[in-house]
Amino acid sequence: MLLELLIPMLLLVLGVYLGLIQVLSRAGVIRGDSIWSLKYFEGLTLHGVVNAIVVTTFFAVAFGNAVMVYYLKNKINMTWVWVSFWVMMIGTLLAAWAIMSGNATVLYTFYAPLKAHPLFYIGVALLVVGSWIAFFNWIPMYLRFRKEHPEKKTPIAVVGTLANFVIWFIATVPVAYEVLVILLPWSLGYVSEINVMLTRVLFWFFGHPLVYFWLLPAYIMYYAFLPKLVGSKIYSDFAARLVFFLFLIFSIPVGLHHQFAEPSINPNLKLLHAVFTFGVALPSLITAFSIAASLEMGAHLRGHKGLMSWVYRQPFFDKNNYLFAYLIVGLLIFIVGGATGILNASYSMNNLVHNTGFLPGHFHLTVAGPVILAIFGMTVYMYSNLTGKEVKLKSLNVAVPYIWALGLTFFSSGLMVGGLLGEPRRTNLGISYTNPDSPLFHSDWQITTAITAIGGTIMFIAALSYFTVLIATMASKSKGSVAFSFPTSEAYHDEKNISLVKNFAPWILVAVVIILIAYVPTIKEALENTAGGALPYLPTNPVPITP
Repeated sequence: MLLELLIPMLLLVLGVYLGLIQVLSRAGVIRGDSIWSLKYFEGLTLHGVVNAIVVTTFFAVAFGNAVMVYYLKNKINMTWVWVSFWVMMIGTLLAAWAIMSGNATVLYTFYAPLKAHPLFYIGVALLVVGSWIAFFNWIPMYLRFRKEHPEKKTPIAVVGTLANFVIWFIATVPVAYEVLVILLPWSLGYVSEINVMLTRVLFWFFGHPLVYFWLLPAYIMYYAFLPKLVGSKIYSDFAARLVFFLFLIFSIPVGLHHQFAEPSINPNLKLLHAVFTFGVALPSLITAFSIAASLEMGAHLRGHKGLMSWVYRQPFFDKNNYLFAYLIVGLLIFIVGGATGILNASYSMNNLVHNTGFLPGHFHLTVAGPVILAIFGMTVYMYSNLTGKEVKLKSLNVAVPYIWALGLTFFSSGLMVGGLLGEPRRTNLGISYTNPDSPLFHSDWQITTAITAIGGTIMFIAALSYFTVLIATMASKSKGSVAFSFPTSEAYHDEKNISLVKNFAPWILVAVVIILIAYVPTIKEALENTAGGALPYLPTNPVPITP
């Protein structure tokens, strides 16, 4: 668990640094197509793959291992734990070499027509397979618990973990097919032409459920831990379980809202995916109500009786309750992230903002908000508990999420406002649109990119502060005793015998049926309606080369 926590933290140092380089390049502070021999789009690929895929996958497995062992009180098969770890590790190293050697500049969305070195595709596949091994290792533990304790409810944290990895497994099967069956033979030179549209459909089958794979560990913490941290209880046990099962059925058949501009897909199918995208907001709205109720209850139990005093009578700056700060700040950020996500699911608004800075502005409110802050907070918590070391620099530690949130506010606001003004995403603006010496210079975007750069710099400072806390904690002496525990919440409304949220099988069946309805005709369209070629371009110029 310690390796699975600390290795992604080491990689995150690189990911955060490259994020700073991106915003400084967009603002024109850095001009040129490379820095320290790393080209702009190589850095953008590393930043996206490391932060969005590698770090989140390693953490989800580490957190899942801890949850399953702690709550099920069953031994875990350590042979498969180590196999899972090394398969993910080898995959990560292979993909990292391919990117850093300049042979896999395919961005975070690694579908065609951009082509990577075969080792990149093999590495990505191994990372995914390693996470599958961890998931399959938990299933016997869960079945054994159900058999030995038929009268007990499955702990909510376990329900959330298994639901998350069911989503992950279903979503990664198509992308594994894309990588191994389509892209890898193409990369090896065995085939000269592939169906580009099909690769995009298969990627987005995976690409948006990936967002919920990031988010659900945070949701587990919101339900299972956050109420306990404020001396409260989960408002409703049934609502908490329902949320995870709703994510299971709604989080996968939504990928086409990333492809509204694709000419080869029937608009009715896009509408269907848009409806499901609005549906996935339902579990988030239930969560907003449930967590607010828990926070209000906790404030009243601590003696605060005013109608609205519970809003500010929370332990926001309690340095001994730092995990609350990480979780509540991430939750507040996600309110804005979820709202902007609804905008992106709207067909007309999506057409306006999709290829602009608005998209990464929204995107970072999710992955850089509740996801990264939950990973930050829980990594420090688990490291301290697993090693018996006391967290050091406590005042700085509790300040990190607020510094990060301040930076993220500037960062995402600059990107989203700039996007509404037409500022493109995935573009090295420093050598084009924010360069006064370029014929493409666009003065309106200087202010928005500067705001984004200020925000990114503040986020970088917050990350450095966090790594300082983590390193100081690692360098300290152990207290001598190790007693690992999670701050587990009880339920206020502990509904009994709710069969609807007792078993996974009916929900998985419904999920599969909905996925078939959403994706069988979509894949048929991709196979039949192949589009023509795109105009060529140079990496140093965002304008296509006209014949």
